[in-house]
Amino acid sequence: MCLAIPYTITKINDNCTAKAVSNNVSVEVRLDLLEHAEIGNTILVHAGFAIQKLEKNEADELYALWNEAVESEEKYK
Repeated sequence: MCLAIPYTITKINDNCTAKAVSNNVSVEVRLDLLEHAEIGNTILVHAGFAIQKLEKNEADELYALWNEAVESEEKYK
C-alpha cells in the first residue's frame, strides 16, 4: 500500500523542486511528474515526488480526512 500526503506548495525552485507544507511540516518535493505546478497548489506527495494536483474541494476533503485520522490516533494513545 502506498501513502500519499497532501501538501501545499509555498515556493518553487529553479531545479524542478518546490517547498511544500502540511500541518506545519515543511518538505522539499520534486515536481518532475506534474505540469504547471504553482504556488498555492495542493498536491499529493509520495516518496518525495508530487504525483497529483488536487482541486480545492478535493484538498479540503482530504485535509479533513487526514486530520480526522490523526485525531483518532491520538485518542487511542
